[in-house]
Amino acid sequence: MSELQQMDPEIADLITKEEARQHRTMRLIPSENYAWPAVMEACGSVLNNKYSEGYTGKRYYEGQEFIDGVESLAVSRVKQLFGVDHANVQPYSGSPANLAVYFAFCKPGDTVMGMGLPSGGHLTHGWKVSISGSYFNAVQYGVRESDHRIDFDQVASLAREHKPKLLFCGATAYPREIEFARFAEIAREVGAILVADIAHISGLIAGGAHQSPVGLAEVISSTTHKTLRGPRGGMILCDEKHQKAIDKSVFPGLQGGPHNGTTAGIAVAAKLAMTPEFKQYAANVVSNAKVLAARLEERGFALITGGTDNHLVLMDLTPKGVPGKVAAQALDRAGIVTNYNSIPFDPRKPFDPSGVRIGTPAITARGMGAAEMQQLGDWMADVVDNVTDEAKIAGIAAEVKALCDKFPAPGVPVS
Repeated sequence: MSELQQMDPEIADLITKEEARQHRTMRLIPSENYAWPAVMEACGSVLNNKYSEGYTGKRYYEGQEFIDGVESLAVSRVKQLFGVDHANVQPYSGSPANLAVYFAFCKPGDTVMGMGLPSGGHLTHGWKVSISGSYFNAVQYGVRESDHRIDFDQVASLAREHKPKLLFCGATAYPREIEFARFAEIAREVGAILVADIAHISGLIAGGAHQSPVGLAEVISSTTHKTLRGPRGGMILCDEKHQKAIDKSVFPGLQGGPHNGTTAGIAVAAKLAMTPEFKQYAANVVSNAKVLAARLEERGFALITGGTDNHLVLMDLTPKGVPGKVAAQALDRAGIVTNYNSIPFDPRKPFDPSGVRIGTPAITARGMGAAEMQQLGDWMADVVDNVTDEAKIAGIAAEVKALCDKFPAPGVPVS
């Protein structure tokens, strides 16, 4: 940091403060994680200096012999990791990856189908405020009101009625395993291309802690961070028959040159995800989420679907009499970082919802286990039950920091 401190002390100071924050807090936002230090090193390398429009062996700039090697490694490792025919690692993140999928197969106005945002889906699965809901005729399925599980009767009925070109499955706030086989059956029946968005669960799939959509979904989109612990990037996996359409859609369809440092980071993350240690990490993410969910339920929290099968827990704060936003802000003051989130059939507005969404990828990356999950559940309950008691909240924040000091955050220097 010496060069940065000399040239721009303001930015250097903010980075140092963020390092301290990431160390002293328990980060429970399920889309966040600690990237491997080797991933961070690759992303901040001289690869950042090079433009590389095109694909390996077919670039529009010279001087690509080493860049081609980087991208070739990333592609081959991702293909091996997930067992797919083809991988494109150039999308800048998950949303551009999904947009590339639309561009590859659809024209404006075509019918597409995805999980509605209020039910736990993603903006890019056709929600009305997204480009995916504005440029296409987006049909949205949801969950059953009785148990908040995906309503496959509704999925099948809507698909038969609307005959979508693309059927998206995957979610950002759904705490159960995605049943890819049931989606595949419906997609085959109506002639839709099934797209599995595994952004949240790619690391769990790679580590064997969640079923895989490979062989069921013709196209798979994902981020490369979250549970995979790679850089902030995206990727699209697909059957061989869709390779040309996907590659052409990413470049030159949507993007110029790929971010080569990110590509290197993806290669590193894919290599590390093939280790026995990562498989154990993925299993621990899920077991920690289950332990934490059980403790929260014991302490009076209402859990959407009654628990979790993955890395994520979605809580309804209504029985506690505390809005989700108020609870999330109080938890933040206690050093427990979450996000307030809508729940299915939420009577409150999205910016002031009933729920709080949490996940275990980052705290598991620090080495925390069942005992820490029990303690965390108690802290969360104590904060929400005493949401206006700032002295108590400050005391919990001190206890949280003391625990975090025992579990250093990977790649985060602390002075």
